[in-house]
Amino acid sequence: MNFGISFAPLVPETIVWVALAIGCVLAAMLVFANARGKWMRIVAMTLFVLALGNPSITREDRDPLTSVAVVVIDKSPSQEFGDRPRQTEAVRAEIAERLGKVPGIEVRFVEAGQADGETDGTRLFNALTTALSDVPHDRVAGALIVTDGRVHDVPTDAASLGFAAPVHALITGRANERDRRVVLVTTPRFGIVGQSQTVTYRVEDQGAGSTAGTAQINVRRDGETIDTRSVRVGQQVSISVQIPHAGPNIVEIEASPLENELTLVNNRAVVSIDGVRDKLRVLLVSGEPHAGERTWRNLLKSDASVDLVHFTILRPPEKQDGTPINELSLIAFPTRELFQQKINEFQLIIFDRYARQGVLPIIYFDNIARYVRQGGAVLVAAGPDYASSTSIWRTPLDVILPAEPSGRMNDGPFRAELTDLGKRHPVTRGLEGSEEEPPHWSRWFRMVDSRAAKGTTVMHGPDNKPLLLLSREGEGRVALLLSDHIWLWARGYEGGGPHIDLLRRLSHWLMKEPDLEEEALRMFVRGRDLTVQRQTMSEGE
Repeated sequence: MNFGISFAPLVPETIVWVALAIGCVLAAMLVFANARGKWMRIVAMTLFVLALGNPSITREDRDPLTSVAVVVIDKSPSQEFGDRPRQTEAVRAEIAERLGKVPGIEVRFVEAGQADGETDGTRLFNALTTALSDVPHDRVAGALIVTDGRVHDVPTDAASLGFAAPVHALITGRANERDRRVVLVTTPRFGIVGQSQTVTYRVEDQGAGSTAGTAQINVRRDGETIDTRSVRVGQQVSISVQIPHAGPNIVEIEASPLENELTLVNNRAVVSIDGVRDKLRVLLVSGEPHAGERTWRNLLKSDASVDLVHFTILRPPEKQDGTPINELSLIAFPTRELFQQKINEFQLIIFDRYARQGVLPIIYFDNIARYVRQGGAVLVAAGPDYASSTSIWRTPLDVILPAEPSGRMNDGPFRAELTDLGKRHPVTRGLEGSEEEPPHWSRWFRMVDSRAAKGTTVMHGPDNKPLLLLSREGEGRVALLLSDHIWLWARGYEGGGPHIDLLRRLSHWLMKEPDLEEEALRMFVRGRDLTVQRQTMSEGE
């Protein structure tokens, strides 16, 4: 408790000082003249000046404020290696005990550096600044940082901390620790399918006794080893990675371990390169003009990513009438160029109501079957041609087509329905109108009867006969649509149907779009949560 006198003048301070000066002069004159009653007058003038100063007696009750010390605990993933967790907790308990005995010290413990989605390293000084945001700089006693030494936000200027107290670091770990890590220098995010991308990396050795040696490197793409080499530590190395498919291409770079290495986690680095198709080249061959021909053409032409080549056979060889070729306005079908020289340039070949008319020699069907087994795709949209004696089935394509025609046609009205597998398959799952019974889309009036079906039947017609079949042949894929009446959906007959969704999904499944894979395991990182999503055709999973 402190006592004191304070002044709060009733008039400006200058007037008080002038009055005091005048009083002093008058008092001196009274004393010098030895005037009668001089002391009474001096006391009266003194009281007058004091009254102008308005004095008061004050009493102060003061409580001392504590100083604040902050202890930042590094909780980054690297602190989990070896004996570091035990060391960290032991140091934390020791600091709490010792500082707890010091009077006038408030200790604040802050945990920072957790793996919470940050990608810019361990940031401990940000946590320190936040912990002291409500403390005046003159109350800061100091800071202690318990870490493994890997901190990525150390300020270049101590003055930027905002206080003048000492900062100490306590380093966990053990002496002579060694660690090898793979550092990614340049990593492309996207790549054109069929082309290469360059990934640049280097190997770093850190710790006691580390010298520039060599490391054995294995590079894998989607689990398959594509490169093995010996590289010099600290030297940048570039590797060309082929992008074989659309979607994520996972490239893993792994370095051989050091003797008595701290951890093997850093010896591996992973790059995800999204494969993007430059142009999807599609060959559409229409056997004859018909009402549904433009349905396929309009769909494929509306997709900017599709480069469509379309031929309609208007004048088959059996219709020769002697007209000279140079007088015809029709374009000759370049069969040799398309089905022998450039067949591998197409991602998808569509036969729309195509029958054997002597246009394509049998050997070209052999080329198509080989093209499918080597990774190509064929879609057959069948009509009465498929059930006839000139059916495309009666070619070398019979080994890859998923259903054999019986030679009969079903000409009655029916509604296409999804099979149990079709309700789970990405091509047909969730089609608009399929959730109702019967499906809320228009009827069709013609379907090719078939037998000996293989592959996956995702849609069926009357008597549960296969209508849309999907099959994998070697590295490629085949789809067979046993009706040519899907154009009724496109024309809006009886309300139409989801022809755009169905045909687009079907085309992209054939061209191996990753999102339409039947079996897929995907992972998504959202903050500190890792979500694993499984897509499967298995029932009940």
